[in-house]
Amino acid sequence: MTTCIILTRFSTEAFEDPKRFKNLADAVTAKIKKQCLDVTWKGSFATLGVAHFLEADDPKQIEKAAMIIRAYGHFNDRNDGWDPWEEFLSTL
Repeated sequence: MTTCIILTRFSTEAFEDPKRFKNLADAVTAKIKKQCLDVTWKGSFATLGVAHFLEADDPKQIEKAAMIIRAYGHFNDRNDGWDPWEEFLSTL
């Protein structure tokens, strides 16, 4: 299982209308849940943007989720994958 964090920063246009922003966030989430069935959304946390934690057996599904986020045009993202610490240590 691949775990990934997608760090997003918002464009200034995303906050023109706070209600519109909530609708945008809901639409992005719904589309990812519908089109990326193998992705498990572990959680999202507000920072100076948002940190989304996702898991999937196929890293391509995480890439697809990141593309959906980008497609809405109000987010810039950076994707980082990682392995559990014990798994990493076992490769040394």
